[in-house]
This record gives sequence, C-alpha cells and structure tokens, in this order.
Amino acid sequence: MQKPAPQRIAIVGVGASGALMAAHLMRSRRADLDVTLVETRAQIGRGLAYATENPSHLLNVRAGNMSAFADDSGHFARWLAAQADAPHSDSDPEFRFVSRGLYGRYLESLVREHLDGPGSGRLTLLRDEVRAIRPTPDGVEIALAAGAPLRADRVILACGHESIVDGGFPFMNPWSEPIGGGAPLDATLLILGTGLTMVDAALALAERSHRGRIVAMSRRGLTPHAHRQVSPLPIDAASAPFDRDLPTQLHWLRGLARDHAANGGDWRSVVDGLRPHTQAIWRTLSTPRRARFLKHARTWWDIHRHRMAPEVAGRLEAMIAGGKLEIVAGRIAEVRTSGDAAEVTFRRRGAAARERLVVARIISCKGVSADPVRSANPLIRSLFAEGLARTDPLKIGIEVAPDCAVVDRDGRVSQRIFAIGPMSQAAFWEIIAVPDIRLQTAALAARLAEPA
Repeated sequence: MQKPAPQRIAIVGVGASGALMAAHLMRSRRADLDVTLVETRAQIGRGLAYATENPSHLLNVRAGNMSAFADDSGHFARWLAAQADAPHSDSDPEFRFVSRGLYGRYLESLVREHLDGPGSGRLTLLRDEVRAIRPTPDGVEIALAAGAPLRADRVILACGHESIVDGGFPFMNPWSEPIGGGAPLDATLLILGTGLTMVDAALALAERSHRGRIVAMSRRGLTPHAHRQVSPLPIDAASAPFDRDLPTQLHWLRGLARDHAANGGDWRSVVDGLRPHTQAIWRTLSTPRRARFLKHARTWWDIHRHRMAPEVAGRLEAMIAGGKLEIVAGRIAEVRTSGDAAEVTFRRRGAAARERLVVARIISCKGVSADPVRSANPLIRSLFAEGLARTDPLKIGIEVAPDCAVVDRDGRVSQRIFAIGPMSQAAFWEIIAVPDIRLQTAALAARLAEPA
C-alpha cells in the first residue's frame, strides 16, 4: 500500500500564537504532519509581549494559568522549576508572576523541542518573510522575500500584534532602546496611554534612574487594577443576561460584583468567573452593540480584566505617591516641535482651559494596532489586495469563521487559510492572552490533525 503524502502546514509568524500552534500540532502525534514555521526574527516565541529582557516586566497572568496546555496546568510550572536561573519564591508558586522574558524562553522551548527532532511529525523553521499567499488547486503557494515559493496544504496566520507608532520626533516607540530615546535624565517626558504598556515604560524609566517629570495621559486617566489571590466565581450562563443589550449586561455584572463583595468576596472573582463566557457573549453581540462596547465600556473592562502583578502595582503606586509619575485624564489638542523639545497643548477632562507642557519626548503607549488596513505587513496588504481576506465591520481584525478559517472579500470561508491569536480578535475578542490562545490553537490543531 502506498504511503499517504504528508499533510503540509505552514505557520506564518512564531511569536506566542505561532509557538503555541506548533506545540499543539506536534502534540497531536500525527506522524505524517510536515509543519514549516516562517519567521523573520531571530528569536522564537517572543513577539511584542515576550521580547523584553527587562526582569521588571512581569506576566499579567499568574504562573499557574500560563501552561501551554489547558489539560496539563502544571507544564509551565515544571519547566520553571527546572530552570537554574529562574527566580524562586516562598510564596504560592501558582500565584507567581514571572518575567515575560522568561516566559518567552518557555515558548521557545516548546518549538525547539520538536525542530527536526525525533518523534511524530516534522517541524522545520524557515527564516524568511512571507509576501503573499496564492491558492492552488491542491493547496497554497507561499511567496517568500528571499527563498523559493513554499507549498503547503494549509497556512495559518499567526502574525500577532503590530505596534502603533505615531511617527517622527518627538514621538517614539515604547519598545525602543534606550527607553526615553536618549533624552536627558532630568527631562520632562510625556507618555500617551495609561494602560499596561505605560506601566512597562514607567518602570523602565525608573530603573534608568530618570529624574525628570513623567506625565502619563489618557482620555480617562485610568490605570489597571492589581491582581489578588482569589478564585473565579462560578457563573451559570443560563442565569445570566448574555443575550440582552449592553446596559442590561453591565448592570447585571456590577450588581453581581457588588453582591459578591457585600458577602466578603472580591470583584475580581466575578470578572474571572466571566472569562469562560466572554467569547460567547461577544459572538452574540450585533455590530452596533459591539461598537457601543468599544466606545463606552472597553476601557473600564480592560482595567478590571487585564490586571497588574501585585509587585508591579506596588512600584507604580510608589512612583505616583513620590511624585515621580503623574497620571492625567485629558486629551492633546496640539503638538509643536522646536529643536530638541516639543510643546504639548492639552485639556484636562472636564476642564475648559488648555494647558501647555514642554517635553523632550512623547512615548506612545496607546497599545497595539488592531486595524489590519493599517498593517505594515506586506502579507496582510497582499491578502486584502487579492481579495483573500477582509476586515470585520469595526476594523479590529481579519474576519474569520468560528473555526478560524479566513473569510474572503465575497464572504466565502477558506478551506486553506486560517488566522489565530490577535489577528482573530474581531471574531473572538478575548484572544490576546495565552489562556485563550492555547484553547484556540488546541482546537484548530485537533481539526487539522484529523485524518483526511
């Protein structure tokens, strides 16, 4: 009997999403899998989130919930215990918040374990840039920047986040080195955004011994809350108004948190208990309801849902209390540059008068770009140009079907092209953290590993 041809799968991007996808495909133990990872960066498993080497940049999820495999919750903890240089603590190991750089090493280990190694399936890493994908009668042809075209039966887009850069002096990327763009240590700096990226930037500036004034500004001036060691509150979907309008859902959620706190609980338990239902809730929302959530409730959801490690929150509070960091709720009206400085005109929230602030640099911590139309990635631009993909109505991601298959310009669901992780945010919303991505990649791996 003739041996069946291997199933060829290409994964574009090997940040967190791509590394988890590869790990789950290899875990399927299907011997005829031939998986090729295509990545331009030297590091594996890093992407924006885990490329940092700053030990103060900690995970925003406790170690006990960061295993690559939902059915093996201790996998990351065992890996961590085996690392000689990993910091150890007497506190509950499940509630530790380790550095993101260390977690990046863990993701890399998931891939390197299988690269051209023994065992079921074959995993290969190709250093190149994907420029385009072209469907063929029996699969896809993947055009590369340097090498010959790569042919596969299916391709999985795991391109991850793209940072927002306002462009040009005095704006700068928070991930650039040195943080502060080489501005004098006594200079005034402005950080746009007050979320988790701002927290990273502020801590990095403090470690650089920055002495000047640091102002962080956003429309509402809200900062993320801190984690506490609590258990998720079990929430029965059948008893919740998940199919109602947004005000009704928010009223129910606030009431549940208030009642739980009155009985000695913590609102964090309620938010964490909602997590298993968030994707289902998002899918039930109409486009207008999603738009209202993004406009009116997203910021409040983010600061409650995406929290800081307790030690990070403590350091941030100390910076604010010591006058080293000022949080401002306001909006910029104008920026004028002059030499090595910029004059920023802004208005505080609720105020009529404008104020002026002279800064040496503006660090843009407004987050990551979700609008794929603005992508700098030539592959994403090519997919739109060829009609192989389209954005969702709100332009927060590529439109995909429930099984992650990409939807083309005419609404047809691809049988060959899939998208995972942050790229699929339009369909799933809560798909930027490892606990969510590991479920998504496990499900897709199970589907793709099924016998033809």
